[in-house]
Amino acid sequence: MKFRNLSILVALVFVIAGAALAGEVPAPPAIGSTIEEFTLPDVDGAEHSLKSLAGKNGTVLISIAVQCPVSNAYNERMAQLAADYKAKGINVIGINANVSEDAVAVKAHAQEHKLSFPILKDPGDKIADKLGASVTPEAYFLDANNKLLYHGRIDNARNPAQLETSDLRNALDAALSGKPIEKTEARAFGCTIKRA
Repeated sequence: MKFRNLSILVALVFVIAGAALAGEVPAPPAIGSTIEEFTLPDVDGAEHSLKSLAGKNGTVLISIAVQCPVSNAYNERMAQLAADYKAKGINVIGINANVSEDAVAVKAHAQEHKLSFPILKDPGDKIADKLGASVTPEAYFLDANNKLLYHGRIDNARNPAQLETSDLRNALDAALSGKPIEKTEARAFGCTIKRA
């Protein structure tokens, strides 16, 4: 019994130490907050401001990854989302904050998976920290004035065959039709962002 309690105590110490070393992810901004203008480089090193990439009716920021199997399960859905809403004035922007994935890998991944929306690198995780992004994929829907209207998952299932609710699309459709967004937050799931 003493050995078991000691094992639990040692495991707990390692968990706490790991969390301290990993650092705390800042809390995400509240729904209704305005997201400040920012500038990040794309995969070719060219700088882009949020304003320069925003859609006239809003912008969706999605934290994405090259190696995360959950993010990769959403590649086709993210590409389709970007195509479906671009014509409606909402632009999708991918943000890769993983320190372990360089711009060359991100560019090759985007080409391989036909991700035609802009993908920016977030060196030092400055935007991931401002958004409180913790996993890939994780979505943020901003209106035309950069007010946060929705934060969370794209939908409820990694496997499209188990899809029951498309939370992000529901938020976009409600905003475009001038209706209130019923579900402004839905917990995102995926791989932890590998911060610097």
